[in-house]
Amino acid sequence: MTAAVAGLLFGLSLIAAIGAQNAFVLRQGLRRELVGPVVAVCSTSDAILIAAGVAGLGVLVDHAPDLLATTKILGAAFLLGYAAPALRRVASPRSLHAEREDARPAYGRVLVSAVLLTWLNPHVYLDTVLLLGSVAASHGSDRWWFALGATTGSVLWFSGLGYGARLLGPLFVRPGAWRALDALVAATMTAVAVGLLV
Repeated sequence: MTAAVAGLLFGLSLIAAIGAQNAFVLRQGLRRELVGPVVAVCSTSDAILIAAGVAGLGVLVDHAPDLLATTKILGAAFLLGYAAPALRRVASPRSLHAEREDARPAYGRVLVSAVLLTWLNPHVYLDTVLLLGSVAASHGSDRWWFALGATTGSVLWFSGLGYGARLLGPLFVRPGAWRALDALVAATMTAVAVGLLV
């Protein structure tokens, strides 16, 4: 039980930072579009990566600099491509009502974006696989309890972020609030992309 609680707290500490994935989940939550599938994709991806780290994949990640370099370039390109529409929306903000009236995005496109924002982020391999895997290993035979706690933290975080975003709905009736959010999304995506490249 101690290992599970440690895993829960450590997992939450890694995932709670503002990043591209969190910004995406927040936006989907505010739009109330495909929140369940997006939360499921992000949580399942985290569970797979956590299990891989605990199983020892971190050693491979640590010795695969070419793979990480390629992932950085692909991830940066995707993030910059995702930041561009957010910047366009900053120039012409819309209210929450107007956002809902827009054509709903293709189911596949939203889920592919969620997958790419997770798996093309090199930090997920360094933090979730390598770092979390190393900390889990320090718990010896209880490392899988640690992994269960970290996975639980991921599910709680993404569920809270996705479904809790609707509580901010009244604020996002104003176009200015969407402008601020899109500016934050664009800045986050761009900053992460630049960070990957430099």
